[in-house]
Amino acid sequence: QVQPVESGGGLVHAGGSLRLSCAVSGTILRGSAWGWHRQAPGKQRELVAAINRGGDTKYSDSVKGRFTISRDYAKNTVYLQMNNLNTEDTAVYYCNKGWIYGVGPWGQGTQVTVSS
Repeated sequence: QVQPVESGGGLVHAGGSLRLSCAVSGTILRGSAWGWHRQAPGKQRELVAAINRGGDTKYSDSVKGRFTISRDYAKNTVYLQMNNLNTEDTAVYYCNKGWIYGVGPWGQGTQVTVSS
């Protein structure tokens, strides 16, 4: 299986925004639910947002109302728009197939650092 390729991370001040992108194979994107996960230092990786084949979305309580997951079939890309970031959002962000758990190969992730 082909690894997803995440991008768009960076350093941002608290209250700022970032949009993450995840490039995947076209066939795999259409056939699966996709999620964004994050792993902060010393913590387990957690699912923060997911979108299924029908377009339904879900979010963890910690990001609900601030993050938005979307996908673009024409660009074979899954996005995560992150607004009103805070220091607790600092983590490496990954995308993967799956509605609950990541079930495909993991990519390298993209680092998001939020300064106070």
